[in-house]
Amino acid sequence: MSRHAGPGPEAGPPPPPEPGYAERARTLVYLARSGALSTLSRRHPGHPFGSVMPYALDARGAPLLLISSMAMHTQNLEADPRASLLVTQPGWTEDPLAGGRVTLMGHATRVAAGERPVVRESYLARHPKAAFWVEFEDFSFWRIEITDVYFVGGFAAMDWITSEGYTAARPDPLADAAEDILAHMNRDHADALLTLARAHADAGAEEAIMLSVDRLGFRVRMKSGERLHAARVSFPREVTTAEECRTALIEMIGRARR
Repeated sequence: MSRHAGPGPEAGPPPPPEPGYAERARTLVYLARSGALSTLSRRHPGHPFGSVMPYALDARGAPLLLISSMAMHTQNLEADPRASLLVTQPGWTEDPLAGGRVTLMGHATRVAAGERPVVRESYLARHPKAAFWVEFEDFSFWRIEITDVYFVGGFAAMDWITSEGYTAARPDPLADAAEDILAHMNRDHADALLTLARAHADAGAEEAIMLSVDRLGFRVRMKSGERLHAARVSFPREVTTAEECRTALIEMIGRARR
């Protein structure tokens, strides 16, 4: 480019910050309790075989399974350990293609005897009803050692995540509180939420619903006439607890009203 060329078009404001795909994937897998396990069929070689699969997680975010030797998916894994686990955004009732989902790909291996006490504790903490069959002789714990991850966060938000990136990430600190925050804001503070939407996203918004919340901000869906759209709104600072989130929202609402 010539040194004397005029300035290019002005860049718009940067997009609101939000957690990266690896963190969002870890958060989604942390919040869910089951997924769709795909194994390679012994009966029909080369065909994928799908199963509903409850799971727990180890410290690295790898899925822990409690499965019976009589189950078809277990027999498939005995013959070929390659597997994938599809996990979808829990509680999502809107368009399924607009919700988040993660596909964890890897190899399934039996958990070593020395690890069983720790794995057992982790699994039963997540699935207490499994205590009724965890000691059956035909049941054993397996782990999916992750080799690759594919994340979809909704329309036009998708990419591969390395296994190292997924393992290094941590679930969002608001993950356990997010559902209550959403319910509280949408049920008890609809007017305040609309004020925030008008101040930060669309001045003409007529309705607003908070769709998600994390340590850096929240996503809101707005209705303006016949138009239905969504936008992300940033917190003034990172929040790591429900109380910090509450304080930040009160501060933002006060500023928006002034």
